[in-house]
Amino acid sequence: MENIFHRQIAGMLPIAEKQIAATIELLDEGATIPFISRYRKEKTGGLNEVEIENIRSCYDKLKETAKRKETIIATIEELGQLTPELRKRIDATWDATELEDIYLPYKPKRKTRAEAARQKGLEPLATLLMLQRETQPEAQAARYVKGEVKDAEDALKGARDIIAEHVSEDERARNSIRSIFTRQATLTAKVAKGKEQEAANYRDYFDYSESLRRCSSHRLLAIRRAEAEGLLKVSISPDDDECLDRLDRQFVKGRNASSQQVSEAVKDAYKRLLKPSIETEFAAISKEKADDEAIQVFTANLRQLLLAPPLGQKRMMGIDPGFRTGCKVVCLDAQGNLLHNENIYPHPPVSKGKEAMARLSKMIEAYQIEAIAIGNGTASRETEEFLKKMTFPRSVQIFVVSEQGASIYSASKIAREEFPDYDVTVRGAVSIARRLMDPLAELVKIDPKSIGVGQYQHDVDQTKLKKSLDQTVESCVNLVGVNLNTASSHLLTYISGLGPQLAQNIVNYRQQNGPFASRKELLKVPRMGAKAFEQCAGFLRIAGGKNPLDNTAVHPESYHIVEQMAHDLGCTVDTLIADKELRRKVELKKYVTAEVGMPTLQDIMQELDKPGRDPRGTIKAFEFDSSVHTIDDLREGMELPGIVGNITNFGAFVDIGIKENGLIHLSQMADRYVSNPADILSIHQHIRVKVLGIDKERKRIQLTLKGVRQD
Repeated sequence: MENIFHRQIAGMLPIAEKQIAATIELLDEGATIPFISRYRKEKTGGLNEVEIENIRSCYDKLKETAKRKETIIATIEELGQLTPELRKRIDATWDATELEDIYLPYKPKRKTRAEAARQKGLEPLATLLMLQRETQPEAQAARYVKGEVKDAEDALKGARDIIAEHVSEDERARNSIRSIFTRQATLTAKVAKGKEQEAANYRDYFDYSESLRRCSSHRLLAIRRAEAEGLLKVSISPDDDECLDRLDRQFVKGRNASSQQVSEAVKDAYKRLLKPSIETEFAAISKEKADDEAIQVFTANLRQLLLAPPLGQKRMMGIDPGFRTGCKVVCLDAQGNLLHNENIYPHPPVSKGKEAMARLSKMIEAYQIEAIAIGNGTASRETEEFLKKMTFPRSVQIFVVSEQGASIYSASKIAREEFPDYDVTVRGAVSIARRLMDPLAELVKIDPKSIGVGQYQHDVDQTKLKKSLDQTVESCVNLVGVNLNTASSHLLTYISGLGPQLAQNIVNYRQQNGPFASRKELLKVPRMGAKAFEQCAGFLRIAGGKNPLDNTAVHPESYHIVEQMAHDLGCTVDTLIADKELRRKVELKKYVTAEVGMPTLQDIMQELDKPGRDPRGTIKAFEFDSSVHTIDDLREGMELPGIVGNITNFGAFVDIGIKENGLIHLSQMADRYVSNPADILSIHQHIRVKVLGIDKERKRIQLTLKGVRQD
């Protein structure tokens, strides 16, 4: 079976069957995608995470199809209708649609009109009509008038129901109608009667029609959401006349009275059975495609957000700003531990500005604060400007940080466990400060759907979305690596080979025995077996440990290679890492073996060049235009600094320092055609934009990048 899977996947993906076989073997052994892509390049031929995930996805689908085949074969066998030819057809197909078409005539049904007609004994009449030789079908039908069959017309009607079901279950007929749907199906939406006011947000779709294959994912998801809310009536339809003509050519073989009966049955089959069935099929296919595109956008945005540059381990002040309720202020040490919290009231209606300044200065001095993180919600700009007027007793950097999802975290089980003695406002301010220190470590604690970088995230397949987002988080955490001696149990959960239990065991071991001195010590953690150690060790860092390689992405299984390099050069591993000239003398070819090839050796040398290097960039401070505070301050033609907050298929939303975000539509991103906004912009990118239009009533701001010089 596995060899069949390998061949099938090779036909789906531009990857060699040998690489697919090796990857599936590793997956079946329990290896994770980050581990395979990083430490098994020789075995897979250097496949990256995306390629490995594509293989896994195809593999999972084929396994599901194989299970479905078993069910179908068993069902048909129970009916006593499994012929060798039918078994051969089922075994040969791996197309889910084709498989279901083969199964359709044998599938157990609820009591249909056709089944009721069969029970009345009308199947022989239907067979006779299908031959289309009988010139007087009414006379033949009269022979079946008995019991529940009232008259000849009733008999003919039952026979037509049987023919209609036969037509609707015919593979060739279904594929014929599918081909027309594929070419020309039109998506139509109309506002539900009496819902005009309630559906105001969807007024663009009140009388809407577009080719289904050209309908973008964001439009389709918006339409489907409105349909689910009962605000729009939606249909997918091809050219009915062409469909009927195609079916007539297949099933209507003459011009006599029997042919007329078959023609009526074909028309009924199309309108009552076949068209609704294929419409449902295409609605599901188009929705799945839109879901996949939306999920791709979400995961790309999430990846950029998680890999945002960290400020690093600094003594932090976090401020959750507010007017009436004041600003919640927290002070953290360089490891993110809460040292102090209090409220200040610098803004109206309380307006205790001088007192707030004095208390802030005192906290900054007492806790040796190096940086301040301000949440970007209500009163954010006012708080930032208030702080910039102050003269601090020491050098302090000021940053505005996205607080999206902070309230979700502050009320979560994780936050309650971390800060059982503090309320949600304190927890939220801590989250804001920690996001500046290390966005990845803090954001993994929040449901990705609550971070605010999605597109119709509540409308897509939730199981598929969660799987994709979890994989993205896992990929980012393993790409960066985590400090074994400071990482939270929640962050450790995403490390390759670990799960909630092992992650908690590591934290418990650390609390009982002190910091880990080496990666090998991980093997003393309860339930840490050799396989889990193999999967996780390379992604866990120990700064200042006994072995300098423990603070690199070099896997313990390869330490002997580096030690041999150092021995051959007559130096220590520490010296080899510190001396660039020595590393240039290493001849990699000498260390190639049957198990270790050039890809692994090159990765090792890159790690020795920059041991413990964080792949994320360096954070930059940002300032909004000081003259713009509300939408009323905007004027068309103004150029403003902004931060990209969210990217969708149709454009990007930009924070320009006011409550409402502006939209740069795809068409306004460049003086050329742009199909994907992510080709031009990224989350958290600092840009300059021009105000193109302002709709104060709908609170919409149109922005453009055209003709705007970027710094």
